[in-house]
This record gives sequence, C-alpha cells and structure tokens, in this order.
Amino acid sequence: MSATATAFTPSTCFTASPRKPSSSICFARLANNSQSSSPSSATPPPSLIRNHPVFAAPAPLITPTNWAGDMGSESYDEAIAALKKLLSEKEDLAPVAAAKIEQITAQLSTPGTKPSFDPVERIKTGFAKFKTEKYLTNPALYDELSKGQSPKFMVFACSDSRVCPSHVLDFQPGEAFVVRNVANMVPPFDKVKYAGVGSAIEYAVLHLKVEQIVVIGHSRCGGIKGLMTFPDEGPHTTDFIEEWVKVCLPAKSKVRADNGSATLDAQCDTCEKEAVNVSLANLLTYPFVRNGLVNKTLALKGGHYDFVNGTFELWGLDFSLSPPTSA
Repeated sequence: MSATATAFTPSTCFTASPRKPSSSICFARLANNSQSSSPSSATPPPSLIRNHPVFAAPAPLITPTNWAGDMGSESYDEAIAALKKLLSEKEDLAPVAAAKIEQITAQLSTPGTKPSFDPVERIKTGFAKFKTEKYLTNPALYDELSKGQSPKFMVFACSDSRVCPSHVLDFQPGEAFVVRNVANMVPPFDKVKYAGVGSAIEYAVLHLKVEQIVVIGHSRCGGIKGLMTFPDEGPHTTDFIEEWVKVCLPAKSKVRADNGSATLDAQCDTCEKEAVNVSLANLLTYPFVRNGLVNKTLALKGGHYDFVNGTFELWGLDFSLSPPTSA
C-alpha cells in the first residue's frame, strides 16, 4: 500500500496558561485523500540472570570520583600518606601511582570541579525518588496495576529524549501504551519487515482494547531532518536510519512540492506534521485498526509538540470506511 500525505489544516486554538510562555493546544481536522487496503545451525537460547538486582552488584573498594566519602572516617591526607607508604615498598608502581595521586589531588582542590557522571548512582537515586514520592504514596494505584493494565491510549512518539509523552501529557502509569522510535513513524502493514511495530498495534487494539491511537510529532526532530536531507537514491551512509525514515517519503515529496522554495528549517517544520499524517494513513492498512474505526471502538489522532514555544497541536482524521459486504 502506498500511503499519500494529506493536508494539515489547523482550526481553533486556546491558551492553557496565561502566566507562563505561550502554552496552547490547537485542534484541527485532517482530510484523508488516500484509499487504504491491507496487504494482501541450532544454538541454545541465552539464559537469563534472575534474582540478582543491579544495585546489589559488588561496589569497587574505592570510587575515584568520591575519594573522601569512600575513605570513611579516615582523613584524606592520612589515606594518601598510607598509600604512598605502600607504594614505596612497590617501587615499580611508584611513578604511575604518583602521577595519579597528583591528578586526583588537583581535581579535588579545584573549586567548582564538576564530578564525573555515575550512571549507577543516577539510576539508584532516581528509583529511590520514584519509590518514595510516587510508588509508596499511591498504594491503591500500584495494587491495581499489579493485576493488569487497561490503557485508553496507544501513543506513537519519537525516541528523542526531550519529548517523553508521559512527561509532556502527564500520563499516569497504566494510562498509555507507548511505542517510541526514530521520528515517531508508523510503517504500513508488513508481517516480515515491520513485525515489531505491527505486534504492538495488534496487542494494543485487540488485547488491550485501547480507544485512541495518537501519533505525536515534535519540533526540531532529527529523524525528520534526516528524511528531508538524505538523498532519495544512491548508497546509504547509515545502517538503519535512512531505510527507516523512508516510511514517510510521501511526506517529504508533498513538502518539496508545496514548499520547495522554503528554507530547510521551514520544510522540516511542515514535514514534522505531514509525516504524522502519513503514519495515520498507514494505520489504515492494519485490518484490526480499520475494523475498530468502522465499529466506532477506535479513533485516530495526530499531534505535534513544539518544545521551543511550549505548544501542543492535536488533530483528527476524516475518513470514509465501509464494512465489508457479503456476497
């Protein structure tokens, strides 16, 4: 199925917060002009390590980024003196160790020195904060979630670290079934090429019974810029990215045709929304999505989050689908 991009036409807007920089939600309608149809040696599996929490892993005896803390009650100067004494007995290690001690001392004595990033510590403190402030303060919610999930939304969002939909739209645990990938794209139905995305849609629609599928684009999307700048033909310079963003080539073609004289940034701004439209059209190639639309148990929406200006746009899909007729 070859999906064509459709026109984006905004209608009404309202301001959400008068005391902060412009934060608005805009609603629009999307006219769909395309016809959609569904497409027609043995190695033992890896074993999983169980019951070994990450945080229980053995810690190093001394963490270079926190010498004073790791020394306990012993002063830093005394520890260094003891270390020097030990090294004097191991003459072959002395030159290297002396240089290292000098480096560490300089780092500790430099005002405003930024400590190096500790990923394990960041994860530990992040989880501790979550457990204290959210998990333990909402026992009823997490007890209910332990029994299963029944989200109302399925959300396609970009993998970009700046646009987490749960953060931007304040989704609570259990409220949204989320798929994130480069440039928030939904490919057409293909059991082999796009089984990963297809399985997520199938599970959300047929098993979780979501009521809304929302595809959300965003400002300054690197995937969309790649789509607009990668050559349409010729050898690829990436292993995966160029082939993946081709999912939304119809959006690129439409933007080039309608806005060929615009700057690259302006074309990317438009393509961020047109690519969402292509993904909405591609959703119609999934039989269970079409059935949900016909039976009015499912709705599709497109969205765009502009984190530069603090705005969010939401639009619907106008389409005409008829249930199959029996002979």
